[in-house]
Amino acid sequence: MALLGWHYARMNRAFLAAATALTLTLPAVAQDEPLPSSSEAVGQPKTPAPAPSEIVAAAPKSDWVAIPAEDLLVMTLAPDAEGKPRTVVIQLMPAPFSQGWVHNIRLLARAKWYDGISVNRVQDNYVTQWGDPNYDNPEATGKPKPLPQGLKVMGEAEYVTHDWCGHHVCPPLPPVGADDTKQDDTYGNAGIVRGWPLSSQQGMSGVWPVHCYGMVGVGRNYSPDTGSGAELYTVIGHAPRHLDRNIALVGRVIEGMEHLSSLPRGSGDLGFYTAEEAGKRTPILTVRVASDLPASEQPRFEYLSTESAIFARYAEAIANRRDPFFIVPAGGADICNIRVPVRRVTDGG
Repeated sequence: MALLGWHYARMNRAFLAAATALTLTLPAVAQDEPLPSSSEAVGQPKTPAPAPSEIVAAAPKSDWVAIPAEDLLVMTLAPDAEGKPRTVVIQLMPAPFSQGWVHNIRLLARAKWYDGISVNRVQDNYVTQWGDPNYDNPEATGKPKPLPQGLKVMGEAEYVTHDWCGHHVCPPLPPVGADDTKQDDTYGNAGIVRGWPLSSQQGMSGVWPVHCYGMVGVGRNYSPDTGSGAELYTVIGHAPRHLDRNIALVGRVIEGMEHLSSLPRGSGDLGFYTAEEAGKRTPILTVRVASDLPASEQPRFEYLSTESAIFARYAEAIANRRDPFFIVPAGGADICNIRVPVRRVTDGG
């Protein structure tokens, strides 16, 4: 793996007009104002506009979608240096995306294969990777852990999903939050479908997940190997979009990301820990599918529907910050900057 460059995607003016025209049940102070014209003097008083977080906070309960417990992984790391517990929750991608790998990950978790493995690689501004320290690790000192029976083997064609819309031939990706939005970037067309950032290219019916911060992927060796799910990583830096369609993405970290992004960096090749840095490896105590936990221990999460009017307003507010701190609206946002809001559900709802 190598470091990457990045780009910004532009939202067109039609999206801005459509999103601004949306009528929502919000306080008067939360109504967006039109974009300032170039003739307006910078620094003139303006009507307060809501921040993206304020727009999300005003979303009605009906706009939040529950994440099934079967789609959640609960990973327990060894306590930190101060003895504090560390738990990471990963949301697995739903059908039809990356389902062969997702099947394997659930199987590995239910076989308790992940128990006792460790974080073996932390490359600054890139990825944190975990797995068996004796499998495909330049500093391996022992025999790799035997893999359980029943793992699927996927082909490279499965990095792209062609039936994401429920039909064999799908239309172009829908716009981000508004019917006439087009969000294009250097890598193709970008969009968000059922809560997941996706990309496509003109003339192609397939789509693929994109490597945004916190996304979880499957480590692999050279082609044609596509990885089994025994080696996983999460993006901890600038979005390495050049990996899209080259490695399977299977989910995203929705809680506890700070436990993976703040780990000590490895000094070996690609950020692997050297033999002298064995003490830096973070042990992984357990990984469980949330639906297998006792009901009282199952975490509950929900995401803001990306097909809702509130999400359209939220996306437009990210592209054009007009809350008091900002001076000039950007006029656009990259796909990874429009992060889908996810929240934990407490007993109080």
